[in-house]
Amino acid sequence: MAGTATPATALLTKRRIAFRLHPYQVSPDTPDYGAAVAAALGVDADRVFKTLVAQVDGALAVGIVPVTGELDLKALAAALGGKRALLADRSVAERTTGYVRGGISPLGQRKLLPTVLDSSAEALAEIYVSAGRRGLQLSLAPGDLVALTGARSAPISGH
Repeated sequence: MAGTATPATALLTKRRIAFRLHPYQVSPDTPDYGAAVAAALGVDADRVFKTLVAQVDGALAVGIVPVTGELDLKALAAALGGKRALLADRSVAERTTGYVRGGISPLGQRKLLPTVLDSSAEALAEIYVSAGRRGLQLSLAPGDLVALTGARSAPISGH
């Protein structure tokens, strides 16, 4: 696919990790964006995960949760041994990861941040995450995502 190279896909290719690319067309202003992306891809929304940057006790961290839920900030803080978490400011998230909102990938970020993947991913053979830009998702095995990010698994999704 022409023009699909991102830091995330470059990392996967370099490490020889199996993944597939999935382009889609959904406006970033669409209400319930994650569900719209899942529908555009024709996959169950529980398999599509969003990457959110938060501050846990003042330090940046990443939470990866299904698009069907919300990041439980208290659970994220607990999973990282912290007391309090809040979502990071959009500009801080974009500057730190090197990606824009709606296209933040958990892979290939400028700085490797402590990462927690919602434990619901453990039951799935393949999950979808942003490939590093709007309009492009990638699918891979959750274990490969954990290995590349050093993520821990915890129940961090609230509904």
